[in-house]
Amino acid sequence: MTIGIWVLGDQLSLEQAALASSRPERSRVLLLESCSVLERRAYHAQKMVLVWSAMRHFAGDLRDQGWTVDCLETEQFSTGLLAWIERHGIEELRLMEPVDRGFRNAIERLSLPIPLQWIPSNAFLWSRDDFADWAARYKQLRMELFYREGRKRFGVLMDDDAEPMGGQWNYDQDNRKPPTKGLSGPAPLWFKPDAITEAVIEKVEGLRERFALPGRAHPFRWAVSRKQALEVLEHFIATRLSGFGPYQDAMVSGEPTLWHALLSPYLNLGLLHPLEVIQRLEAEGLARQVPLAGLEGVIRQILGWREYTHGLYHWFGEDYAVVNHFKATAPLPHWFEELGGSGMRCLDTVLGEIKTSAYAHHIQRLMLLANYGLLAGLDPQALTAWFHRMFIDGFDWVMLTNVLGMGVFADGGRLASKPYAASGNYIKRMSNYCNGCAFDVKQRTGPQACPFNSLYWDFLARHEPELKRNHRMGLVMKQLSKLPEEEIAAIRSSAANHRAMAASGAT
Repeated sequence: MTIGIWVLGDQLSLEQAALASSRPERSRVLLLESCSVLERRAYHAQKMVLVWSAMRHFAGDLRDQGWTVDCLETEQFSTGLLAWIERHGIEELRLMEPVDRGFRNAIERLSLPIPLQWIPSNAFLWSRDDFADWAARYKQLRMELFYREGRKRFGVLMDDDAEPMGGQWNYDQDNRKPPTKGLSGPAPLWFKPDAITEAVIEKVEGLRERFALPGRAHPFRWAVSRKQALEVLEHFIATRLSGFGPYQDAMVSGEPTLWHALLSPYLNLGLLHPLEVIQRLEAEGLARQVPLAGLEGVIRQILGWREYTHGLYHWFGEDYAVVNHFKATAPLPHWFEELGGSGMRCLDTVLGEIKTSAYAHHIQRLMLLANYGLLAGLDPQALTAWFHRMFIDGFDWVMLTNVLGMGVFADGGRLASKPYAASGNYIKRMSNYCNGCAFDVKQRTGPQACPFNSLYWDFLARHEPELKRNHRMGLVMKQLSKLPEEEIAAIRSSAANHRAMAASGAT
């Protein structure tokens, strides 16, 4: 019997469950590069180069391990898959369960001539069943409770008496320093494209006009193999880990990465497994006497937030994708698709960085891009799709919870306890973007006022009855109540003018 193993583009691990279910001598492995993914979403050029190049490099790794591998290009997954099954006499197809729900649904709609066996995913620390068992114990889910459970379950940063190392579970307050003048981080580890990647770049550039692909394919500098991904991990440990903590929320022009790890693309493709990364960070961090606040902070991103959002994606179910608590309907302004041109220095700086690299760190995503979407009342489904398309690490399971839940509060508080709304004051405090901006961050109204200011207070005013009931919003709602009626009217007029301007050239 010839067993076919179909490996998807985000399952690029030699230890993945479908491969582990068989042996090379009785199996044939398929990797499919299908243009049909671009018919549904016009992904950033850098993202397509990364995924397709990583697949081709992974095919080579599989062959080195004795597997027979076919890495094929096709217009549609269905036609490529069915032709491969017939050509090679495949009698049973095995597939590790996709993380993204839509992909499994699409595969289940195929009329396959052979049995399909789904193999439960081993790409995460928590299985979906384990997460469901944990979540069922609570009326209100909170990441901090989940994170503590994960620390205990996997024995990470724990003392022998089952207490957190250092006596605290969370050092968030130590990791929010605003940038100092001239702040810069170590140079990240980038790679020169090899012949395989250059061929993929040429392919993607050839598809640019047909699918209106955003972003630039050049220069492409991301890792594309497990070997390179491991080098990025070691480089982070050697040059960035000790400085990661204090300035992980800072935003600086010309410093798009600062001390960030740049590991999420490789974790999300399967080139790195979360447990191996966590254990390596813990061992080296303690050996190097890295400040515990910073070490705990980076581990929490993987052991806590990444595992939590993946669990919630499946726990919440399909209906979560259409939530729209604030009934926001505004179209995305043109500068989202064009990756620049808003006139706001903060947004244009980050959009320009995304255009070049398909990357922005978590605070740029949450407190600039998603914050703007929340305040401006952008359609949450359109914004989520944009995040999915534009980011190098973007997948459905990543973006639904991060954007709909944390970013724009479209789920009404199922994930976050309050809307993460902020005015221009936050941006001024946590970045140097306001320096030289055409807008004045000190003004709330008028043509020169920072749009984040008028949009922020307008958002609070529009949703005042509900937000007053949220105890975490109490202080700012009291501030709103003290503003004179004429100032509120001027604020709302400025916000309306900005939204009209943004909508006039909407994508």
